[in-house]
Amino acid sequence: MLKNAAGQVLVDPVGFLRLHWSGPFRTLADTQAMFTTAAQALNERGWSRILVNQVYMLPFTPQEQLWISQEWLPTAVRHSGYRAGAVVVATNVITRLATAFITSSAPELPLRYRSFDLETLAIQWLLTQPI
Repeated sequence: MLKNAAGQVLVDPVGFLRLHWSGPFRTLADTQAMFTTAAQALNERGWSRILVNQVYMLPFTPQEQLWISQEWLPTAVRHSGYRAGAVVVATNVITRLATAFITSSAPELPLRYRSFDLETLAIQWLLTQPI
């Protein structure tokens, strides 16, 4: 679907999106493209689930955190049907903290997040969530 410096967005045929974050050289525009593509794909397919693999990702910048938590996340939940996110966490502690800030920034949204060390466990949980 999309591949850029931030990573790639893929469609899993069993009914969820995969966001695979990659190396350290990304811009805010790269990050925005990843998330915007994901929201559009959820909306087009009528899906609600995303598997986010952050194993190799560096932390979100403050600018990325703000855009994701204040703009993308509320819009994705309200207009694209995003309801469940399984996050395969990075080994980098700062990346984990940056992600935790985002996932806890909008408790009023009907969204469930779980963090996992293994992708297989993340997928198992994600498949128990409504499509």
